[in-house]
Amino acid sequence: MIAALIALAAGALHALALADPWTGQAHGWLQALALGLLVALLMPATDTGRWRRGFALAWLFALAWLAGTFWWLYISMHVYGGLNAALAVAAVLALAGLLALYYGVAGALFVRWARHARPATAALLFAALWTLAELARGRWFTGFPWGAGGYAHVDGALATYARWVGVYGIGFAAAWLAALVALALGRRTAPAARPTRGGLAISVLLAAALLGWGLARPWLPVSPPPAGPRLEVALLQGNIPQDEKFVPGTGVVDSLRWYGEQLQANTAPLVVAPETALPLLPRQLPEGYWAALQARYAQPGQAALLGMPLGDLETGYTNSAVGLAPGQDAPYRYDKHHLVPFGEFIPPLFRWFVRLMNIPLGDFTPGAVNQPSFVLQGQLLAPNICYEDLFGEELAARFADPAAAPTAFVNLSNIGWFGDTVAIDQHLAISRMRALEFERPVLRATNTGATAIIDAQGRVTQQLPRLTRGVLRGAFEGGTGITPYAAWVARWGLAPLWGAAVLIVLAAATAGRRGD
Repeated sequence: MIAALIALAAGALHALALADPWTGQAHGWLQALALGLLVALLMPATDTGRWRRGFALAWLFALAWLAGTFWWLYISMHVYGGLNAALAVAAVLALAGLLALYYGVAGALFVRWARHARPATAALLFAALWTLAELARGRWFTGFPWGAGGYAHVDGALATYARWVGVYGIGFAAAWLAALVALALGRRTAPAARPTRGGLAISVLLAAALLGWGLARPWLPVSPPPAGPRLEVALLQGNIPQDEKFVPGTGVVDSLRWYGEQLQANTAPLVVAPETALPLLPRQLPEGYWAALQARYAQPGQAALLGMPLGDLETGYTNSAVGLAPGQDAPYRYDKHHLVPFGEFIPPLFRWFVRLMNIPLGDFTPGAVNQPSFVLQGQLLAPNICYEDLFGEELAARFADPAAAPTAFVNLSNIGWFGDTVAIDQHLAISRMRALEFERPVLRATNTGATAIIDAQGRVTQQLPRLTRGVLRGAFEGGTGITPYAAWVARWGLAPLWGAAVLIVLAAATAGRRGD
């Protein structure tokens, strides 16, 4: 019972490490500490081979972590979706419990095989199993990798390695370090495997080198020259109340008025409005509204990217970003590829659930993975919409052709569904991680926050206060060059990480069978 409570508490600490509710900051040390506590709980189980206990403890840890990370889904379902409060709580816990199964399996296998491994090997085994659970959560059944452990390290020594191995590779390194310390301090793996000072010493030296290089790396010259001149941008944050956003007489009118005024009045070379800033199809807009915007940006010197739905009943509807610029035969168009289950598409057999909610525009058609960038003054701007920037492996597809690689990312979001919560801070950290992985600036235009400019080193250079209406004026420099992460993920996806983790696990499993 005490072990179960500790597992739940450690999972809650893991959630807190991703973005605390007081400052919104991530705390990598806390994430590693939480994982270390879990490994310490699992170690007694390794002595007896009680894999069921390992499953339960890891599942409880992940349940608390995941529910504590995306608890704000309750707001979207209950406050804005109209779902009964008890059902909304049950839905969040059910989702967290289902996703926690991946980590439960990881805990069970660790207990099963680590009892025949030395501490250094057991630490690698834990990191590999944990990474496989993370990868599976991010890929299978539409994928929902929100709150992956690597995001806790968007600042600090491990952030350096984003350009090489991405967020999942950072998560592996953090899990390895946490397990290594826990196992070294506990000195308990298996009766059949006595700790050896040599292997442990080498592992500690490798860990020290990993952290030392990470701390030194930000001061070493690495950045290639920027792409094109520094470009000024105006990012619009309308702060339209979510419960009014799609209501014809209130939020729709407010959105069209405010965004229309800003799109007409701003003089920045690039003006960006967030996801569904215009909440109507072009043909549904007031007479002359769309034509006036197109005429405004047909003039030399300016361009706009704005979010709005497109399509029709025959071809399907899309959640899109539209680009207006001089000299166009037709407006630029980007269609969101990775749609949100239940919010933007209805998974098979779940239409009954959607009927309980009141979310408009709930069944979109996905766009292609690798769509062309929006070209402006030497910059190749790659839009993505809302939580699409959670899937770095899909954004990497745009780097397959180095000549067409984007020089900057533009994220158009509306997470007003989740109120004034850590969801805003968590999403900002996600965008910062993408900047680190690809060494590209990220421009974020959102309805309620965080509207921000992130440079190619993952630093927030400017940001609007959340839940306010305003315009963020700033500038950015597009990035050039291809990071190692962008190069190998564009070619092979995350298969190398899957393969490396599986090889480690297979080696441990073979050793475990020999020891039985």
